[in-house]
Amino acid sequence: MVAKRVFLSAIAAIGLSLTSVVPTLGQSYPDRMIKIIVPYPAGGPTDVMARLIAQRLAASFGQTVIVDNRPGAGGTIGTKLVASANPDGYTLQLANLGAIVISPALYKTVDYDPLKSFTPVAIAGISSLVLVVTPTVPAKTVAELVTYAKANPGKLNHGAALSTTPHLVGELFKVRSGADIVFVPYKGAAPAMTDLMGGQIQLAFEAKSALLPLIQQGKLRALAVTSETRWPELPDVPTMAESGFADLTSSFWQGVVAPAGTPAIVVSKLNNTINEAVKSSEMQASFATLGLDAKTGSPQEFGAIIANDVPRWAEIVRITGAKAE
Repeated sequence: MVAKRVFLSAIAAIGLSLTSVVPTLGQSYPDRMIKIIVPYPAGGPTDVMARLIAQRLAASFGQTVIVDNRPGAGGTIGTKLVASANPDGYTLQLANLGAIVISPALYKTVDYDPLKSFTPVAIAGISSLVLVVTPTVPAKTVAELVTYAKANPGKLNHGAALSTTPHLVGELFKVRSGADIVFVPYKGAAPAMTDLMGGQIQLAFEAKSALLPLIQQGKLRALAVTSETRWPELPDVPTMAESGFADLTSSFWQGVVAPAGTPAIVVSKLNNTINEAVKSSEMQASFATLGLDAKTGSPQEFGAIIANDVPRWAEIVRITGAKAE
């Protein structure tokens, strides 16, 4: 009995020591370099946003924060790295709807699950899309575009990066309108916009940062926006709902996630720091240049947004028959 009591006392002591270590580790976080993985090439809105957040984290924590671009396969390459990383708070991802939610619905095999493989840390920004056509397309409304596309089957092309919101919204538009429009896949938004301006594709759904300047310069014609309300910058351009396509109302988010199992105290520190950064007027102005509306919230609120998006976009993939290839 004495030996048993000694053994149990030792086990209890070990348990107490372990529980005391976890808070200590969290309280000392971070004590070394943090890496933010971006699953897209450098220079795009997601990359720029990651670098803005990295600067704020570095200033607040007094530690080096680097951005590591790991593009490819619809964002799945970089996202897989985060899902399999040590959940200690030193590997994060500047994530978006495409890489976390849409790609797992599109690709037959990905080594991560949108809801099980990640710990939501902080949402940072939300944006929507605008449908544009080139001046060679005579349509001035969505209804006129549908009529023109039906009268010219297979002659109009729309382009977007694979596994992104513009890709899926464009495919859903084709299904709902019944128009025969050809999808042209791209590795990113930049080459798609180059071809749009060059006339290789004639229409696109894309984010505000990519298209608003071209619309304002008269180089592209805006037909509708996918937000719930009209954009202040384009007050005369209706929403897709106003144009008769309510289920094309869509927005996409950008935020920070960590590997599943990241300690709550670490997540809380990151969330508080990112929220404070996003609330600053400087950060909000920077986000505005990227076409993003700054947004803050708790990890739980961010997780609820992701959970709500998973079935919706899986259903859109099913309806459209969209492919990743």
